[in-house]
Amino acid sequence: MLAPYRAVLRVPGAARWTAAGLVARLPISMQGLGVVLLVEGTTGSYALAGAVAATFALAQALCGPVLGRLVDRRGQARVLLPALVLHTAGLGGLVTLAVTDAPTWTLFAPAALYGACYPQPGSLVRARWAHALGGDPALATAFSLESVLDEVIFVIGPVLVTVLATAVTPAAGVLAAVVFTLGGSLALAAQRRTEPPPHPARRGNRPRSVLRSGGVRVLVGVGVAAGGVFGSVEVATVAFTDERGQQGAAGLVLAALAAGSLLAGLWYGTVSWQAPLSRRFVLGVLVLAAATAPLPLAPSVPVLAGLVFLAGFAISPMLIAAFAMLEHLVPAQSRTEGLTWFSTGLGLGLALAASLTGQLVEAGSGRVGLAVTAGSASLAAVLALAGLRTLRAS
Repeated sequence: MLAPYRAVLRVPGAARWTAAGLVARLPISMQGLGVVLLVEGTTGSYALAGAVAATFALAQALCGPVLGRLVDRRGQARVLLPALVLHTAGLGGLVTLAVTDAPTWTLFAPAALYGACYPQPGSLVRARWAHALGGDPALATAFSLESVLDEVIFVIGPVLVTVLATAVTPAAGVLAAVVFTLGGSLALAAQRRTEPPPHPARRGNRPRSVLRSGGVRVLVGVGVAAGGVFGSVEVATVAFTDERGQQGAAGLVLAALAAGSLLAGLWYGTVSWQAPLSRRFVLGVLVLAAATAPLPLAPSVPVLAGLVFLAGFAISPMLIAAFAMLEHLVPAQSRTEGLTWFSTGLGLGLALAASLTGQLVEAGSGRVGLAVTAGSASLAAVLALAGLRTLRAS
């Protein structure tokens, strides 16, 4: 079963950039939950925690394509280093203000800087795979590997950040996250020989925005709705477990979601698919909608963990197909920007849903927040079905 993965890791330099990217991406599963735990732990407000986490995620979503375009024009290493400096400064400001009981309005600016300058290592690594493998069928396996590794970090990260924030100090989770970001990103930047060559913009020959493609717009739209699943489930799970006196179990529940996706991703990468990418993508979204529908009805934390584990089986197939379609839809000189746009859609949906869920949880309960999760998945399914014809034609 693992032979296809071993084969792609024999590509020159692939094992090194994969390892660096894994470390750099671990904070993806820690940052949003870490911000919620930091702000709620220091202020006692889920509404404020959701709003600050939404600001972080929104800034990350909006600035991701800008960083992606800069990478395409100037190269990965030249963009990574200044971005890391600003990213770290934003986190330092957020933690300092949160733990010193500064006015709540002051938390939003550093949270925005913290999110805006996160260097999107997932897109950087996928761009290296696309550059190395081009039209080779092994690229599908490589993207499956990356989705599996994404789920590994979502198994590890939520548990780690929850333990650190609840057992050590509310700031410990996000501080650990930035250490991983710096270590992995600097290791990735040092691998100059395997990074895709930059494509400087020339006068009169500026590439068109990748959003001119109807297929890209459909993927981004579905990504916004799917991001709502991820943003709402984080806040809702923290509230759901806290209401039952088991806040420390929030990381385990979220890890169960990632574990289901990890197993699905491992299987997906070993299959020689005949069905079109568009059909596989839409099917994954439909399964996600069906699997999240029962979440608001969960009577206990163990049942919720079991339900999200099953829902996780739809995530990797959906994401793998989406990234593979983006690789076909955008030209090589805009590859990083194109890959980043789908992540931007996910981040935008995550931000909006995190803020909404924080408000609903404050006024109601974690169960109400889980209704946002189910509703977001249903919206993603409607958008995917509506855009299927466009995806087929792209």
